[in-house]
Amino acid sequence: MSQQKSKNTIINWDLVTVNPSNKNWDWKDIFCFWGVNIQNVIGFSLITSLYLIYDLNTLVVFFGTLLGSLLVYFFSNLIGKPSQKYGLPFVVLLRSPLGVRGSKYFGIIRGLVGIFMFGIQTYFLSKAFGYLIRICIFSYDQSYLDNDIFLTFILGLNIIDWFSIIISIIIQTLLFSSGMIFNKRLIQFSAISIYLGMLLFFFSVLLNDVKFTTVAFQNSLQFENFINLDNLIPLLTVAGTTFAYFSIIITAYGDFSRFIKNDSELNKGNLSLILNLLIFSFLALFIVTGIDAFFKLEPDNLSRILTHPTDIIGKLNNLLITCLALIFIIIASASTNLIANFIPSQYSLINLMPSYLSLKSASYIISIIGFLVGIFWLTYLSQIGILSFIDTFGSFFGPFFGVIIVDFYSIRKGNLINKDIHSLETNGTYYYSGGWHLKGVYSIILGFIFSASTIWNSNLMFLQPYSWIIGAFIAGVAYYLLAKD
Repeated sequence: MSQQKSKNTIINWDLVTVNPSNKNWDWKDIFCFWGVNIQNVIGFSLITSLYLIYDLNTLVVFFGTLLGSLLVYFFSNLIGKPSQKYGLPFVVLLRSPLGVRGSKYFGIIRGLVGIFMFGIQTYFLSKAFGYLIRICIFSYDQSYLDNDIFLTFILGLNIIDWFSIIISIIIQTLLFSSGMIFNKRLIQFSAISIYLGMLLFFFSVLLNDVKFTTVAFQNSLQFENFINLDNLIPLLTVAGTTFAYFSIIITAYGDFSRFIKNDSELNKGNLSLILNLLIFSFLALFIVTGIDAFFKLEPDNLSRILTHPTDIIGKLNNLLITCLALIFIIIASASTNLIANFIPSQYSLINLMPSYLSLKSASYIISIIGFLVGIFWLTYLSQIGILSFIDTFGSFFGPFFGVIIVDFYSIRKGNLINKDIHSLETNGTYYYSGGWHLKGVYSIILGFIFSASTIWNSNLMFLQPYSWIIGAFIAGVAYYLLAKD
């Protein structure tokens, strides 16, 4: 079907309502979706650190993560249902509270954050590729790595690093630009393969010495004095940390829920987040505590427990396990990059220039910019505190959620006019003032100020895990007061 070219329309066939034949995601696909969001290096390290490093009661961490995941479930259902009902991605929903032009420029904020994070994640993914390449060269002839060509660095990267990051970009671009039907298979493959890999490592640790590893796991759990008021603040902190981890996904969750069959599958699929957390937490904890117990049998006793996967495999003297672990890290990192960064950025770019961009062309733009971010990450971007600026832009995400939810459920009463949401006609419902809904813009900015203050105001930094919720609440209330009849 040829794309409509009228100057009074912003129709793009990648943004319009999903074809009913493609609305085929069920709860098992959403289970894989949430699994992919947990199964990465950051998720592994975060969960194991909460349980093992911060000396918290195990039940405090368990119920804290449970509370945080319930908040994610609740908010994901709220933002997921409009997209499921109308088959529209996040940036198109944003046209209702912000206007058909306002959504272009505010929506691209989500895209810019996604592109930068895609580049940073690609840099770290390429490091795993580089380790595999070095292992292969070392296994063949370890003297090769002493050649001058491997000791020459440009922008902090040698020839192996450059090859790794280029390959990482090319592979991700080829895979991720194929459309959601193929991406769905990637998500399924990643979630299942990572769980199979974790089960492999779990049984490798367990069967090494069943009694020893089981006792080590049991000894890592603390249940004393759970019912104590002093545990309330840590519990809320864990809940906030868990929620903050998933918050970047929630805002653009409609990019995926638009493909879900019905409300029932959406609800069941979102509940599977809790099941994923339970499975992943148990496997990660057992693997870490078991390996740590074996490490401490050595004369050089470790002064701290290792919770980061790359630290752990660095201590293992087993080439096969190291290679397998690196392969699983690559799969997990790439699939997380797809969901959290690449797909939302595709839709944001297309929404900015709907008459000119497609999934393919948007993918190439993301890859080029992401490649530049990746190669300059080590020597320049990481040195200037770019992550603080990315976090600041991310402070818009909660307010976006707030205005979309209030607009859809309270102002529009659950109804959108599909024809007008793709129209630039001046009499269109979502054209407002020259394509901008100023009430929505004011609400977004107000929510952003409160949300960003938890990053830049040292007196409010303790609220940072809840910055997304604060921004969503302030923007939502402001929008309701301004936009209601």
